[in-house]
Amino acid sequence: MSEVNKILVVGGGIGGLCAAIALRRQGIAVDLVEIKSDWTVYGVGIIQQSNVVREMARLGVLDRYLDAAYSFEDVGIYDLQGTPLARIPGQRLAGEQYPANVGISRLALHKVLSEAALELGATVRLGLSVDAFEQDAEGVQVSFTDGTQGRYELVVGADGVYSKVRGLLFGEQYTPRFTGQAVWRYNFKRDPSIDHLASFMGADGNAGLVPLSNELMYMFSTSHEPHNPWYQTEQLAGLMRERIGRIGGLIGELREQITDNAQVVYKPMEVVFVDEPWFKGRVLLIGDAAHATTPHLGQGAGMAIEDALVLSLELVGQGSMEEKLQRFMARRFERCKFISEKSILAGEREMAQDPTFDRIGLTKQMLKLTAEPI
Repeated sequence: MSEVNKILVVGGGIGGLCAAIALRRQGIAVDLVEIKSDWTVYGVGIIQQSNVVREMARLGVLDRYLDAAYSFEDVGIYDLQGTPLARIPGQRLAGEQYPANVGISRLALHKVLSEAALELGATVRLGLSVDAFEQDAEGVQVSFTDGTQGRYELVVGADGVYSKVRGLLFGEQYTPRFTGQAVWRYNFKRDPSIDHLASFMGADGNAGLVPLSNELMYMFSTSHEPHNPWYQTEQLAGLMRERIGRIGGLIGELREQITDNAQVVYKPMEVVFVDEPWFKGRVLLIGDAAHATTPHLGQGAGMAIEDALVLSLELVGQGSMEEKLQRFMARRFERCKFISEKSILAGEREMAQDPTFDRIGLTKQMLKLTAEPI
């Protein structure tokens, strides 16, 4: 059996923090480095679907943020005027004591995860990343961007779509690709009717409303943005209103409340998938570094969280490091590839305004797959 005593996690986002938590719970020493010196989080809120709720409970952090989140059971699908098309019930995969789904602000989630990682004994250094590394049969010698060095049995690259670790490992073989779409997000006071994830779809646009707390919800909408334009901050509120201009119902009622340019979160969609083992020797990629996809199925962060938990379980199993990481890949590759490909497909069908595309059927297929144990 190959003992694992000390691991470096590169990246302090959701995937990296969950990896640090999961590894510390297995008694493995963890150093975590994060390139940001100001450890802030990007975005508005996040949907944690049934499989993610299950894994967060297994990580031992779910109870810590349920009070700061909004628990809900179902997903509602509506046309662009708000007429119900389908209601998809959730599954309480973490047990009957927990909800099927959770909506939470990214700030609240980051607070819980970062505090848990530190309390469990992970060493965190900010404003720092990997500069280079050299591997041998027993470990990895890492040179950091501040000139210091460290030695580890494993390096985990959880440093996002523009992963430095991926570049060091694979060169320019895998580079992010703009899909042609972007996502817009904005916070509102929660409407009493939004006690579930509400998705509005049709040929003239799409949007959704996600509850984050008893007081707060956020709107998201995707749009076709050819040539990946850059917009100035003072344009964003007007552009978001314009993008959802043909949607009625509650979305239409909320549209004119989008007035604060600084509160609009605009993000072009960029994807990458490492279509071979995500490791070489003792350096491994997880999360967006290996399989960044679009938000159409709401599973991007969920796949990173699953990666973290599975890795921690395999590393304390039998065999060499090669065997442990091969088992990790066997449990993760096809599942993540499905989410990646189907999320991208949904976006392509949106841009094509394809009326035959069965978005409801795909959502049900995804929920069935992700309900299966990992």
